This record gives sequence, C-alpha cells and structure tokens, in this order.
Amino acid sequence: MSDGVPTLSVRDLRTHFLTKAGAVKAVDGVSFDVAKGRILGLVGESGSGKSVTGFSIIGLVDPPGRVVGGEIRYNGANLLDLDDEAMRDLRGNRVAMIFQDPMMTLNPVLRIDTQMVETVLAHHEVDKATALARARDALGRVGIPSPEERLHAYPHQFSGGMRQRVAIAIALLNEPDLIIADEPTTALDVTIQGQILFEAQKLCRETGTAMIWITHDLAVVAGLADEICVMYAGRIVEKGTVDEVLDRPIHPYTHGLIGSVPSHNSRGRRLTQIPGMTPSLLNLPPGCAFRERCPRADEACLAEPEIAEAAAGREVRCFHPHLEAGA
Repeated sequence: MSDGVPTLSVRDLRTHFLTKAGAVKAVDGVSFDVAKGRILGLVGESGSGKSVTGFSIIGLVDPPGRVVGGEIRYNGANLLDLDDEAMRDLRGNRVAMIFQDPMMTLNPVLRIDTQMVETVLAHHEVDKATALARARDALGRVGIPSPEERLHAYPHQFSGGMRQRVAIAIALLNEPDLIIADEPTTALDVTIQGQILFEAQKLCRETGTAMIWITHDLAVVAGLADEICVMYAGRIVEKGTVDEVLDRPIHPYTHGLIGSVPSHNSRGRRLTQIPGMTPSLLNLPPGCAFRERCPRADEACLAEPEIAEAAAGREVRCFHPHLEAGA
C-alpha cells in the first residue's frame, strides 16, 4: 500500500432494505477513512446503522437489503466491483469480521481445531502442523487456558464468553489488513475485555492492521480508538479524534450520549436522558432526523443539514452545534 492511501475509504455508502412498505434507509450517505494501524470507533444507539455499515463493507448484507450507492475502497480498489469469488478470497483473509454472536462464526458440529485450520488453509499454502500451531497461538492470545487441549473441543463445550474469544481468535488468525469488530466484547467479563482490547491495540500497532470497532459503549472506545464516528438514523452526525469528540462534543446527540453515562461526579443525581425514541428509518421526519429529540432545534432544522467541518479535524451534521467555549 502506498503512503497516504487509507486501508479503507468509504464514500457516500447507502444500504437500503427494500420492503413492501418502502425503502428502509439503514445506511444513508456514510463516509469515513481508516488508516493503516488506526482504530475507528463507530458508536450510536441501537438501530443507528453501525452493524449494517460493517456488513456492507464485508459484503454480508442479506436480501431484501442491498448496497444501492457509494464506494468502499480497500487499498484503493472498490469492493463493490468484486465478484463473489474475489470477495470470498478477501473475506476472512485480508478483511475479517468479529460478530456480536459467536455462533455466527462457529459451526456447532465441527471441532475448534477443524474450523481454525480450515480458515488458515483456505487462504495460505501451509501444512496442517503449521496451521494447528497458528490456531493454538491465536487461542492463547485471547486468554483461553490450555489452548492445545481446547482445540479438540466442540463449541457447545465452551461458555458464551469463551466462544466469543474463539471467534475473535479466528478473526486474528490470518493477520488481516482490516478487522471489523461488531461489539465483540459484550459477552465478556471486564478482565477478559481488557485483555482483548489490549491485544487489538497491540495487533494494530505491530502489524499495521486497520480496525473498525462498532459499539455503544463509550468507555470502550475512549481507551481503544484513535478516531470516532457518531451515527444516528443511518448517518454520521459527528466525526473527529476520540479525545476531541468525547472531551468536547459538538453535536447535541453526542452531548446526550455522553451525558447519559453514569459518572462518579454525578453520584446521587438522576442521569441525563435523551428524550423520545429513535425515529423509524422507514419514515424519517423531514429535515434533521434528531430534530424532535433535540433541545436546540428550531425552524432551521426543518431543512436537512449536511456534514461539514466545524473545527480543525472535526466534522458535524448540525445547524446549532456546541461551539461555545467550555461546552
């Protein structure tokens, strides 16, 4: 990869689910870059389009959903132009995904060693002993005790958290250029979660792997990610470095997300809530999608805001961003 070219560049990505009731715009004009060795946090409430963005990148959107527009450039090549065979060669090899449910990765009737060895042999011309050694080392990296013995187990012999660790190990097997992680630590206890986050950062730092970490947990991205994109109703509403966005949020929605996180500084007081519910993606309100929940909304918000640069390295989709000092 030449210098200056991001590992992944997404431009105006649009993924719709075409139903009898109309088009559900799950992802509607999303753009971002992920550079080599960097981690991008994709955050937002459930239903904001985070996971569908990840599935769109790796080509796993099932009917009636489909990518209807935009570009997904991996090392400069548009993934939307690749045929099924080329995508299969890429998927699990140079681009990997860690699913929230480990049973989307694991076959319940095959032993763990069979599944991991097949993952290696499908993309690399190595002998079985080398593939087994790589599988054993990957299990050890994600904190599975006695990895050589556990290779011979079946998925049902693991707890839910252990199965998730196996799924993460499979994603790490071929040291991909890009990993899409869809809330992979939700089922893990905090000790193992910390270990996985450390391994993710170490992998990116040492091998130059780019990573998209999809989550609703702001505490996770605060200690993991380099950049952050905040999504709402299928669109990115704020973008910037993780320190800038979490320390000085600009969009009212980002303010609401951060304000709703429990803090030692607010002990004994009621948590801040974002009023209302996320709108239906089948019938979005006119103008700003956050307008009906926003304390700053006025008549200007009846028009649709475009994402624009609000400060150095910061982008926001809002007519009334928090730009005042100390906001």
